[in-house]
Amino acid sequence: MDAHSALVVVILGLVEGITEFLPISSTGHLILAGSLLGWVSDKAKVFEIAIQSGAILAVMWHYRVRIADVLSGLAAAEPVRRGKAWRFAVNVLIGFLPAALLGLIFASTIKRWLFAPVPVALAFMVGALVILWAEAWQKRTAQHVRIHHVDDMRAVDALKVGIAQAFALIPGTSRSGASIIGGMLFGLSRAAATEFSFFLAIPTLLAATVYDLVKHRALLNLSDLPIFGLGMAVAFVSALVVVRWLLRYVGGHSFVPFAWYRLVFGALVLVTAWGGWVDWSG
Repeated sequence: MDAHSALVVVILGLVEGITEFLPISSTGHLILAGSLLGWVSDKAKVFEIAIQSGAILAVMWHYRVRIADVLSGLAAAEPVRRGKAWRFAVNVLIGFLPAALLGLIFASTIKRWLFAPVPVALAFMVGALVILWAEAWQKRTAQHVRIHHVDDMRAVDALKVGIAQAFALIPGTSRSGASIIGGMLFGLSRAAATEFSFFLAIPTLLAATVYDLVKHRALLNLSDLPIFGLGMAVAFVSALVVVRWLLRYVGGHSFVPFAWYRLVFGALVLVTAWGGWVDWSG
C-alpha cells in the first residue's frame, strides 16, 4: 500500500465514520468522495461497504454493556428480565427485515441506476426537505411523542421504523436519517429514535457487509488486508466519536442544521455537475 492509497483509505474511513450515524448519508458521501478521488473500481465499491464494519464495531463497543445484558437476558431465569430481552431482540429483528428483504430484491437495480453523484445529490435535497417538514411537524404536535425509551416500543413500532429505514436503500437518503426521522413521525422521542437507529445499524450494516464480501469474494485477496484494515480502524475511531457526540446532541437540539447542510451540499454537487466545473463522471 503506497502513500497515496493510504491517504485515500484514511479519507474514506473518516467519511464513513463521520457520516454513518448522522442524518446526511454515508453512502452518498462515499460515492461523492470516491468519484472525486478516482476511487471507483468494483473493488473500491466493496471496500466502501466493508469499512462499514468499523462503524458497526463502534456502536457495539459503545453499547457493549447493553448488548451483553440483552444476550444474557434471553436465557435468564427471571421471566420479567427474559421477556424484556426477547422483546428488545425481536423488535430489532423486525425493524431490520424490511430493508433486508427489499435490499435483496432491488439491490442490483439500485446500484445500476442510482449509485452516481447526481442522483445522490437529488436524494440529499429531498431528504433535507423531509427533515425540515418532520421537525416542524413534531414541534407543532409535541404531545404526539408517546415512546421515550426503546424498551417501550411495540412490534408495530419497530416495523414502522424498519419500513422507514428501507427508504435508505436509495443512496443519498441516509439510513440513520430515515430511521430516526421515521421514528419521530411514528411517536418516538428524538432520543429513543436515535438510540433505536443505532441498534438497527448493527444487523443492517453487518448483513450488507457480509453479503457484499461474499458476493464479490473473487475480487479480494490477502494483499487487500492492510487497506481494508486501515479503513475499518479509521471508521471505528471516527464513528465512536460521532456516536457519543450525537447522543449528547439530540438531548437539546433538532436535526434542522443537518437538513440545511444536505440542501447546500446537494445543490453544490448539482451546480458543479451541470456547470462542468467538477467532473463527476466517476
